[in-house]
Amino acid sequence: MENGHCEDLSVSTQGLDSDNDQRVYFVPFGWWREAQDSATSSESDGKKGVLYTVTQGSSYGAAMKLINNIFNSDLVFSLRREDDSVLNGESGEVGVSGRDFALVSGEMWLRALKWHSDSKAAKGGKNFSASEDDISDVYPLQLRLSVLREVNSLGVKISKKDNSTELFKRACKIFSADIETIRLWDFSGQTTLFFINDRSNSPKDYQRQSDQEVFLELQVYGLSDNMKCREGRKEDAQHSNGIHSNGICAMNGTTGNTSTNLFRNSSTLFGKSGEAGSLGLTGLQNLGNTCFMNSAIQCLAHTPKLVDYFLGDYGREINHDNPLGMDGEIALAFGDLIRKLWAPGASPVAPRTFKSKLARFAPQFSGFNQHDSQELLAFLLDGLHEDLNRVKSKPYVEAKDGEGRPDEEVADEYWRNHVARNDSIIVDVCQGQYKSTLVCPVCKKVSVTFDPFMYLSLPLPSTNTRTMTLTVVSNDGSSMPLPFTISVPKYGKCEDLIQALSAACSLGSDETLLVAEVYNSCIIRYLEEPTDSLNLIRDGDRLVAYRLKKDVGSIPLIVFMHQHKEHYTHNVNSSCKAFGIPLLATASNIVNGSDFHDLYVKLLAPFQMPVHGDCVASESTAVEEVIEAVDSSNEEGIDSPLDDELEFYVTNDRGTVKDIKIAMDEPVSMTGTTRRFNVLVCWPEKHIERYDTHRLSSLPEIFRSGFHAKKPQETVSLYKCLEAFLKEEPLGPEDMWYCPGCKKHRQASKKLDLWRLPEILVIHLKRFSYTRFMKNKLDSYVEFPVDDLDLSSYISYKNGRTSHRYMLYAISNHYGSMGGGHYTAFIHHGGDRWFDFDDSQVNPISRDKIKTAAAYVLFYRRIVEE
Repeated sequence: MENGHCEDLSVSTQGLDSDNDQRVYFVPFGWWREAQDSATSSESDGKKGVLYTVTQGSSYGAAMKLINNIFNSDLVFSLRREDDSVLNGESGEVGVSGRDFALVSGEMWLRALKWHSDSKAAKGGKNFSASEDDISDVYPLQLRLSVLREVNSLGVKISKKDNSTELFKRACKIFSADIETIRLWDFSGQTTLFFINDRSNSPKDYQRQSDQEVFLELQVYGLSDNMKCREGRKEDAQHSNGIHSNGICAMNGTTGNTSTNLFRNSSTLFGKSGEAGSLGLTGLQNLGNTCFMNSAIQCLAHTPKLVDYFLGDYGREINHDNPLGMDGEIALAFGDLIRKLWAPGASPVAPRTFKSKLARFAPQFSGFNQHDSQELLAFLLDGLHEDLNRVKSKPYVEAKDGEGRPDEEVADEYWRNHVARNDSIIVDVCQGQYKSTLVCPVCKKVSVTFDPFMYLSLPLPSTNTRTMTLTVVSNDGSSMPLPFTISVPKYGKCEDLIQALSAACSLGSDETLLVAEVYNSCIIRYLEEPTDSLNLIRDGDRLVAYRLKKDVGSIPLIVFMHQHKEHYTHNVNSSCKAFGIPLLATASNIVNGSDFHDLYVKLLAPFQMPVHGDCVASESTAVEEVIEAVDSSNEEGIDSPLDDELEFYVTNDRGTVKDIKIAMDEPVSMTGTTRRFNVLVCWPEKHIERYDTHRLSSLPEIFRSGFHAKKPQETVSLYKCLEAFLKEEPLGPEDMWYCPGCKKHRQASKKLDLWRLPEILVIHLKRFSYTRFMKNKLDSYVEFPVDDLDLSSYISYKNGRTSHRYMLYAISNHYGSMGGGHYTAFIHHGGDRWFDFDDSQVNPISRDKIKTAAAYVLFYRRIVEE
């Protein structure tokens, strides 16, 4: 037998139609029998199958214990031969339970596959090709066989050692026999030969079967891959919400002959994985970052009328002559995908053929990168329209301005002209019309046109502000560091931050602010460029704004960093640990080490603990007393609390080196220092308690979710988004309008009005914004109606016959940020039932959870008023 790993099955038919293919194909019996019964007598194999029933090990007592010992099994079951009276379908009840399978040779499988493919082609589908979806849906399994002590029985083991964990899990679902009996028909002859070869063995030879085990390589085709379930799914949710896996093993939509089994629960086959097998509740496999495509497809796959259209005879409307179309290939690929998704008992579908067609006609979606579900939706709707355009020869139509005519007359004329060139199911269901009014700012010329739309892209009104907290520190020791919370433009610059913070801290006219980011008790960057974007500042950053005097000229700044000594066991070793916020001061009048000492002690004055015994002085009083003490010590030589025990070193900007120790009575040369002079100050351990080092070290984050409880989420109504879309606004400089009155390009004002609404209204929320310098996603929570979106007050033309009320039936969601994320879809499935379509996973979701800040594209259908 061949190696247990599956070869590349996406090969030419020559590679499959070979006598050398010793693989055995494991297929649904109903699918196999349908092809056999429909084949001509010359094509029929004429082979009689050997029928086995699958029984779990516990049913066979001692015999199965023996097999367990032999195999040291992961999953063990018995194949027990049935009587000849039920062989080959004589019992009259075969292939309809969903638990009947067949073993066939590679040649037999290929012949049946070709018959099914030709049957689809005869109905307007694609011709047979063994290199597309059908071939890639095959996956391998390896079994080990041994003869049981009972006559006509085989012991079978499926091991993780022979298969990958994923394949082993699939096998466990297929061969579980807890509830229904599994029957297996062998048309390949492999098990029969095994019996013939081994039947002569005596009982004493059974113990040596482990040395004579036969490996059988199965190629499993047409069965559900339902093991990729996410953790945290409620296993019983599918039963409580009315989801039942189909008992029929469907193969590309082909089922057994009995419709009564359509929604019969068969959890032994599909398990409680959260996969949905009911009509329309079929997942799409992720082919590598294709969740954006899966989300959009699921929303369209549950769009009324559109689904009915593609489940019907849509092939007759394909327009092969449209130069704007794709020769019907996109429509055929999409239609085939819809049929698979709505097939009874369908397992998660791998949309490979559709993706390959998509990549061919829209190269921007090729490869396996993440894309935008709305952009895909826009291309797909337009592509389907062109492929299915009923207009074979588009007439030339010249657009005419209103010229003072009634709007109703002009709008109808525009719509007739549009439909004369564009007539498809997409136009019928998804296209509406809006009124566009342009006004010249110079000559006041008014131009009115009526243009079609496929969807509405609505802006999200936002305050566009950001809350930031910074700590302001003085450079003269006159006050304690104080935090200030300010509001700045969300996409502003550093100069906006300086301006807002200056007002908040009452900055003097002779002062300026130097903003720096502090990390690990040192300054890692200075924010000195006014035009730098505030996006460079993250919520977790800690910023300090130092108050400094203006016009200090070329005098450098002294940056003091702090360390204190830590003693270890027996005082043998000691080390220094950084702490606190760096303190800044101008280096004027610095002559020797004592000048550094005095300036530093003065900056520390606000942090000194109260000195009046047990009396607790006010903060301001304590600061004043310490400043006076420092001043008097400078004049009278009185020792400061730290006196000469502080050690000062010239260091680098990270405070990690001690280049030169600064002596108190020696001059200090600052020659060559242009901007900043970094000094490291080492404290003796016993003096730490004299200062409030907690206040010196306390530095809040720009935005702390814990401190502010929860970052406020902007909330906006869908109606407000619509009002922002319909609001009159001037065109951008890049969208200048050529005024027929002025005969010049003008920056006209533009006003949109809804005129004609479609049956299916698709609303795109513009969460993503792009500029030359940045990309951004708005996470605003949009409050959108579910049962009654009433647009009556937003429609300009009311004919009294058409409803303007809509009901939500699908949502395309985007979770994450610009750099990455994940798309899902929420779909309404009748009543109050909603389902979460997450690639191959389909699970119930409560109605009160479908409104999230991830909502990206909303799908509404018109409510028909009686």
